[in-house]
Amino acid sequence: MNIYFACSITGGREFESAYQEIVAALVKDGHEIPTSHLVRSEVMEKERLLTPQDVYERDVNWIKNCDALIAEVSTPSHGVGYEISFALNIGKPVLCISQKGRKVSKMISGNPDPRLSVQAYENVEEAISQARLFLDSL
Repeated sequence: MNIYFACSITGGREFESAYQEIVAALVKDGHEIPTSHLVRSEVMEKERLLTPQDVYERDVNWIKNCDALIAEVSTPSHGVGYEISFALNIGKPVLCISQKGRKVSKMISGNPDPRLSVQAYENVEEAISQARLFLDSL
């Protein structure tokens, strides 16, 4: 399955290790994740080389071509929120996962769209399990 994994880049990298473990597990399961480079520590250096227009066009095309979007939303991010909305608006199923106890935007948690699932996890293993269950349900 082609999965767009969304995570905070400029909004903060506090959960970078969780991003890395989730993506690694999904790749190991055989999924294609065109955004896998976004979980790497050096992502800021590489993304700095691209224009905002390049990033927008690239990411929108990836979302259009994905089977589903999984977003780690523990760290607020304008870009991730936009990606979630864009994906839902073109009919993609979306899973938003966040660490238990983190505040998630009410625009996400209150959204009644049946293609949207919002879950909280206690540890990375639980986040991976939630992602797998979500993908299995598609």
